[in-house]
Amino acid sequence: MDHSGHGMIMDLPPFTLGRGLEFTGEPFFLVGSVLALVLYGWGVLRLRRRGDSWPVSRTVAFVVGVLTVALTMCTALNEYGMVMFSVHMVQHMVISMLSPILVLLGAPMTLLLRALPSAGRGRKGPRELLVALLHSRYVRVVSHPVFTIPMFIASLYGLYFTPIFDALMSNRVGHITMMAHFLVVGLFFFWPIIGVDPGPHRPGYVMRMLSLFAGMPFHAFFGIALMMASEPMVSTYFDPPASLGIDVLADQNAAGGIAWAFSEVPSVLVLVALLFQWYRSEERASRRSDRAADRDGDQELLAYNAYLASLQGRGQ
Repeated sequence: MDHSGHGMIMDLPPFTLGRGLEFTGEPFFLVGSVLALVLYGWGVLRLRRRGDSWPVSRTVAFVVGVLTVALTMCTALNEYGMVMFSVHMVQHMVISMLSPILVLLGAPMTLLLRALPSAGRGRKGPRELLVALLHSRYVRVVSHPVFTIPMFIASLYGLYFTPIFDALMSNRVGHITMMAHFLVVGLFFFWPIIGVDPGPHRPGYVMRMLSLFAGMPFHAFFGIALMMASEPMVSTYFDPPASLGIDVLADQNAAGGIAWAFSEVPSVLVLVALLFQWYRSEERASRRSDRAADRDGDQELLAYNAYLASLQGRGQ
């Protein structure tokens, strides 16, 4: 394939949604998606057979999350994304900011930890290795907001505004590698913020919201920079096939608009999910204290009243 990445896709007809969504079956993401769904399904079935329940909402979130990856990467969107900046930006936004949120809300690690059998005393099986990985120093570093937020931002500015992007887009392997990178970065960025799975960093809900809002303005600025640019910025898209009938600058401005608008999507999704999680955790905490009060006859309240009475006695 030549440097412009057009080689095999020179004669694409003008883009329509129908054409873009035609199934092409890109092998790397297709195999990955099928494997993820099969593993998750196995986990849910294993729990069911054991008589344990697993929330349907988590299964739905995970399945939809994986399907958004497949829809973005295993359809003709992938071909058009090689020659149209706007289509590429849709791919990038979905795979880095929508798919990871949905996959994380599916709690795949929790499911695996519950479904995998324990290897027994002193032995190491898949479950023990997964636990060790989740508690490893490596995961502690790469999932810390001090690492994930700069990484999330650098993935935009470091790629698009340097020659790295054009180098990766010059062939399919580079393109697929970049998309896989976007997905992984998205997963690590949103994991400490919204992940249901256990992890080394679980800041309080207010800190999670701050982490979310620390990354989003940079995304919006990136979109605005593309929208305002008066000349094409990425050489991959300098000469689209004539059959597409598109204006390079207009397409780039559209890509900027997509990046700018999309930064709102995860903000809203994550905020709603966080508020729901917060409400649930408060509810659990109050149920726990109610149960404790029932058990000990509200000793804590009696002790507090006695303490107030002693203060009053001392005051007199």
